[in-house]
Parts: sequence; C-alpha cells; structure tokens
Amino acid sequence: MNVGCAIIRPPRDGGIRYRGLTQEQIRNVQILPVDYEIEYICRGNRVIVGPKVRKCLPNGTWTDITLHSRCCNEANTSIHFLESKKKLYIGALFPMSGGWPGGQACLPSAQMALDLVNNRTDILPDYELELIYYDSMCDPGESTKLLYDLLYTEPIKTVLMPGCSSVSTLVAEAARMWNLIVLSYGSSSPALSNRNRFPTFFRTHPSATLHNPTRVRLFQKWKWTKIATIQQTTEVFTSTLDDLEQRVKEAGIEISVRQSFLTDPAVAVKNLKRQDARIIVGLFYETEARKVFCEVFKEKLYGKKYVWFLIGWYADNWFKIKDPSINCTIENMTEAVEGHVTTEIVMLNPETVRGASNLTSQEFLGALMNRLGGKNPEETGGFQEAPLAYDAVWALALALNKTVAPLKAKGRRLEDFNYNNHDITAEIYRALNTSSFEGVSGHVVFDAQGSRMAMTLIEQLQGGSYKKIGYYDSSQKNLSWFGNDVWIGAGPPADSTIVIEEFRYLSQKLFAAVSVFAGLGILLGIVCLTFNIYNSNVRYIQNSQPYLNNMTAVGCMMALAAVFPLGIDGHHIHRSQFPVVCQFRLWLLGLGFSLAYGSMFTKIWWVHNLFTKKEEKKEKRKHLEPWKLYATVGVLLAIDILSLMIWQIVDPLHITVEKFTREAPKGDLDVLIQPLLEHCTSEKMNTWLGVVYGYKGLLLLLGIFLAYETKSVSTEKINDHRAVGMAIYNVAVLCMITAPVTMILTSQQDASFAFAALAIVFSVYITLVVLFVPKMRRLITRGEWQSEQQDTLKTGSSTNNNDEEKSRQLERENRELQKIIQEKEQRVSELRNQLVERQALRNRRRPSSGTNQNHSNPSPPSSQPDPKSLLPPPGYPNPADSKISRNHCHNSQIPLLYK
Repeated sequence: MNVGCAIIRPPRDGGIRYRGLTQEQIRNVQILPVDYEIEYICRGNRVIVGPKVRKCLPNGTWTDITLHSRCCNEANTSIHFLESKKKLYIGALFPMSGGWPGGQACLPSAQMALDLVNNRTDILPDYELELIYYDSMCDPGESTKLLYDLLYTEPIKTVLMPGCSSVSTLVAEAARMWNLIVLSYGSSSPALSNRNRFPTFFRTHPSATLHNPTRVRLFQKWKWTKIATIQQTTEVFTSTLDDLEQRVKEAGIEISVRQSFLTDPAVAVKNLKRQDARIIVGLFYETEARKVFCEVFKEKLYGKKYVWFLIGWYADNWFKIKDPSINCTIENMTEAVEGHVTTEIVMLNPETVRGASNLTSQEFLGALMNRLGGKNPEETGGFQEAPLAYDAVWALALALNKTVAPLKAKGRRLEDFNYNNHDITAEIYRALNTSSFEGVSGHVVFDAQGSRMAMTLIEQLQGGSYKKIGYYDSSQKNLSWFGNDVWIGAGPPADSTIVIEEFRYLSQKLFAAVSVFAGLGILLGIVCLTFNIYNSNVRYIQNSQPYLNNMTAVGCMMALAAVFPLGIDGHHIHRSQFPVVCQFRLWLLGLGFSLAYGSMFTKIWWVHNLFTKKEEKKEKRKHLEPWKLYATVGVLLAIDILSLMIWQIVDPLHITVEKFTREAPKGDLDVLIQPLLEHCTSEKMNTWLGVVYGYKGLLLLLGIFLAYETKSVSTEKINDHRAVGMAIYNVAVLCMITAPVTMILTSQQDASFAFAALAIVFSVYITLVVLFVPKMRRLITRGEWQSEQQDTLKTGSSTNNNDEEKSRQLERENRELQKIIQEKEQRVSELRNQLVERQALRNRRRPSSGTNQNHSNPSPPSSQPDPKSLLPPPGYPNPADSKISRNHCHNSQIPLLYK
C-alpha cells in the first residue's frame, strides 16, 4: 500500500490550497501523506462545482477521485454544488475480485446514482453524499482490516455498504456497536434475515431463500418428488439449503442426496453419480461452479437424464471464462451446462417505468454501458446486480432525506451523527424500513427482516445462451410460464430411474402340462378306488386290506389335487385371495401324504410286528384285527391335523414378496425392471418346516427300514406288503431328494414348481401302479371278479376255476404237512432208540437177581419183547405208529402238526 498520494493538477481558472505548506515546499514535494487534505479555489467570482476538499486515502488515491472539480460562473443556474453543502460519507466495500467480483459493475452503478442524487435539489439539498470505498475481494479476513480502516479513519461514515454475503455478515454484526446502518446491494444469505443478530441490516438484494419457493413450484410443475443438492460450505449456502429442505418437506418432496465441499467438488460429484441423483440443486459461487461442472463433464452427470438448478446471478458467460484451476476446455464446459435452469431475482424492471431517478431500466443500462467504457457486460462481474447497487444508493438518499425534518424538529442534524448517537441511527432505520419507491430494479420495499421483496426470473440455458422461460411471484404464488422450455429428451426427465415392478409368474405351459398329468393321475386314482371297492369281497382283495388301499388311493388323489394350488399365483387370482390358496396347498398336501403314506406305513409296520418276532408271538399271526390297522392310520392322520391346526392358529401363512436385483431392459431407456416373486410363508417358516420335515423324514426312513426287514416275509393276511414296500422305497427317495431341492430353488418359480409337482405326480403314479395294477391283472387273467357269495350262482367254468384254486391250495398245505410228519417220525425214532438203550442198560445191572428169581420162582415168559425185536426193519416205519400215516391222520393228532 502507498504511503501517500501524488499531487494532482488544479482546476482550470482555479488553484489548490495546500494546508500548512509554503509555495517552496509545494514545489519540492511530490507525495503528500495519508489523511492530508487539499482545497480547491477559484479566481474571481467563480465557484467550485464538484468536490471542494479531497483527502488522501490509505490506498494512495484521493477521495472522490472519479468526480471532477471545476470552476464555473456563479450565474450558471444549473450548478448547485455550493460551498455551504455538508458532506455525508458512505463507507463501502466493493469486491473487485475474488469469488464474486461484483464491484466491477456495482461500483460504477453506485457512482452514477451518487452523481444524480447530488445534482438533485429536491433530495438532500443541503448535503452531498460521498463514497469512500475499498476492494474487499469478497474475503471476510481482508474485510476485517478494511472495516477497521473505515471506522477509525476520518471522516465519520454515516452508512456502510458491503457487498458479498460473507463480508456483509461480518460488517452487519459489528455495525451495531457503532450505531451504523448497513445497506447491502449484493448479499443474499438467508442468515442475514436474523434481526436479533443483525438489527441494523438492510439489503436491496433479496434473500437467497426467495429462490426456494420458485424451485419448489418448478419441482411440482414437473412432478418431481426426489431431488439432490450440492453446496459450497459457506453460511449463505448452508442456510439457503436449510430453508429449502424445510420447504420441500412441506411440499412432500424428498432430498435423497445432500453433498457439500469446501474447495474441491470432485468427491461430491462422484457421490451424486453413484447415488443416481437426477434433479440437482447447486449452491456455490461462480468460480466454484466452473470446478463443479468440470467434474460433472468428467462423470457424465449431464444430458437428457439430468437437470441442474443453479443461481442466476453468475455472469452470462461464466462457463466460457478461462480458469487455470480446471482442466476442461470451453467446449467441455458448454456441453456440460447445456439445459440447466437458473432462478434469479428480478434485478431489472421489465416494465418501462420511470422511477425515483427519472430513468427507465433500459436508460439505466445504456448509461451504465457508457460508464463501463464499452466493456463486455458478460465479462463484467456484478453486471446483473448493478441495478441493485444503483437502487441501494437511491434508497439511502431518500431515507436520509426523509430524516431531515424529524431530526430538525428534535434540534438535530445529519452532520451531527457520530458513532455514539443512537437517535439519528433510529431515524435512519425508520426511514429505510418504510421505504417504497420505483427503482430501475423494480419496486423497492423491505420486509420486517430488512430483505428486499421481489419477483423471481426463471431462465434456461438453450444453445449456449440464457432464455427467459417464466416468472414467479412468491407473494402471490403466481407462476407466469412462457412455455418455451427445451429438453434434450422428449420432455422433463424423471427424478430418478423409473423402476417398473414386474411379478415373476409360473410358466403357464409348464403349469398346464403338469396339470394334465395331475388330472390323469386323479382319474387313475378314481379307477383304482372304484376297482377296489367293487371287488372288496374277493378273497384276494380282502387279504390285501382293501380299506387301507382305499385310503391310499384317496390320499394320492388329494396329493395330486395339491398340484393345482401349488401352481396358482398372482397371474390367476387377486393378491388378497393368495393366503387362501396357501392354506389349500398346505392342507391338501399334508393330509394327502398322511393318508397315502400312512396307510402303506401301517401295513408294513404290522407285517414287521407280527412276522419277524420270536416264536411265542407267532400265534398272533392268525388274529390280526383290522381296527388296529385303522387306528394306526388314524393316529398318524391326527398328528398331522393337530400340527397343521397349531401352525394355522399360531403362525398362519401369508403372502410375502421377494425382490430380486434390478434388471435393465434392452434399449436406451431410463427404466429398470424390479422382479418380484410371491411366496407363501409365515413368521417362523423355517421352524415349522424343520418340525414337519423332521417328522416326515423319520417316517420315511422307518418305512424304508421296515420294508427291507419284511422283504422275505410271506403272509396271506396282507398279501401285497411287498408291493407296499416297493412303493415306500420310491416315495421316500423322491421326497428326500425333492424337499431340500425345492428349498434351494425357492427363488426360481418354474424349477421349484417342476421339482415339487413332478415329485408328487411320479410318487402317486408309482404308488397306484404298484399297488393296484397287479391286482387288476390277477383278477382279469384268473377271472376272480366276483365275491364268494356269488360263486355258487355261477356256471361250471367259474366252479372249475375255484376248484383249481382250492386244489392248488390243498396241495401246498399237504406238502407242508408231509414235511411236518417227516420231522415227527425222525423224532419218534430217536426216542425209541434211547428207550431201547436205557432198557438194555437196566437189564445188565440186575443179572444175578434175575437168575435167582428164575430158579426159585418159575414164572411165565416175560411180556417184554426182545429189544432187538422192537426195531423195525431198515427203511420201514415203526408198526406202533402205523395209525399215523400220510393218508390217515387221526383227528386228535392234527393240532400237534401245527405246533
């Protein structure tokens, strides 16, 4: 910073009075110190027009250096700058560089307003407004130092005028300590609307929250319910986003992704891409906007699937400005930003109205362009906000003018203001708070928080330039839409990838094919059941326990009937009816298995129980009561019914929907398919299945064991137990394979149904064929179709057939009796030999006693024959046993043959 100011030339026909310096010193001095004052003087009757006194500023310039001082004739009526005018100083901070270089256009605009105000005789006629300004660089740190210079350097400033929100926050919070009014022209932070924190703050730039009602209205217009945000971590954008979050929540709109960054937006942009953000609100300064959209180009986060909402106060060609901090070309940036929407406070009155400054908005723009010296507005920072700076000066001038009379009534003057005078500050506050006039930016009026109220302009970047597409008046909730919005696709994109829910249904061809087999199986079951009932009085059928076979046939038909609800899904019935179908599946399959397998298990159980026990239990073979068989089936059926009822009451089946990985259809469609699959389930499905499968699995294993144990048993009481064993083998194997496979394939409806249904069909077919077809074949081939009661009524052919069967049965019984007789004869021979040997031994022990007796007492010949004579000739039976022969069996000895 310079240590002083260079000497300037005096005005024509006038001179400069250097206070405290002689003519010799003036000729030798080139630099004058800071705070040194010079005074212009004129010759003759001429007077100074323009600043009369200038002061050296710390930045090496003189005050009001942009305003020329000249000497004019006193008779010139157009000159009103008299030496009697008192100066009122405005301390301003204009950001000429930094994140928002708005001072480039706002400073000339404010100086234009000051010139016009100072030339008006109806506004502050006794005062002259003078602007003392510094470059804040939009940096709060730099602004702290400059604020200190403004406050502790003469002259006293009546009002402060900061620019950026971050700088205004600092200035406005400190200003109340010096009783200073703060009037900002470029601050949009919603935090500045806090009257408790910033009691003396006003702004002609509306709050950034004024954008949010417009954004919400556009979201509703385009039917978006999900948005994303990315913000620079500064107070202005954080508070704006907090307000937006509250407003969208009230409108039923969700902020699905919220990202922020400090200096590098790369990670935040990648997160937006990864989380499928589509409608994105960006809150950041212009320099950061270029960084963001360079990353947007790299991540391909633009195009027909995306819409970006940005702040509208950037320069019109902000994306074309070369920025060394990014590595994207202008073409890249232009491609990335195409189609984005901006919401911008209306900063230039769209109507041709002459306001307080007697200028229309278009006349103001023309004058500003002349003052900028032909500089390109698109490359001039703050050009859009220039009308706000212009109206800020006019609002201040009109407010100060309004306070002159009230202060005069109190014996006060504006020039009496100091940093300890609260009364003058209160009068200026009241005057600003009641301001209402037409400016070049529109109607100027402040709300209770000191913020400007205005309409919002909606623009869209179309073909590299911004086009107006509508206005929104948040106070009236009125949207004026031009209908010229342009989209890359067919229309506004969706707020997220459209997810189409698509239920997976069972293949109808598979269902139809399996249903045909199940239907044929039911017909086969009906045929078998009818055959068994019709021939139930035939001895061969009676010996197969026909009632148990009837239960097997009924159970098989119930199991086959379960195939139909097993294949019914949402394709056939409404979802509300699905739980009923689930119950049908469970009960038909459970009871069908209990009847079919339970009746077969009962047969094999009792065959094993009676014919594989010890000798003392074999007498029971002749006395197998049928009620025991039926009772066994009843117990198995009761267990199933009880368990199913408990399941039904405690944890009933209901419908659940399984979601699969989303699938992208063919083509460039912004949609995904969400496959869904309906299941019958309950809260503790695995527990119930574990109990049922465990119980049924044990029955199957036990059935296999019993079938193996009884494979060599032959009995007429249950003459088809070998066929039952074969059926049990097949059913057990199929069930044990199918049960775990269907649990694994539960998410594949076709495979799961095919395994389960075909296992049921094959099991039933095998069971019916194995149990009933041999019986049918036997009765057909041997003619045993009628009952025993009808046998006597038949002709000779039937009688002959029955006689042949009886003859064969008698021959088998005769062979068994011959075998038993041979065993008895062998035993009798062994006993005779033992008796002979015992008699011979007894005779040898008593020879002497026998001799004496013979000599003393002669007796007749002994009745005992010679032992040798007792033995029959070789190869001949004993004569004593001649009554027991092959063809003559005594009735009293018949029971002995069966022992």
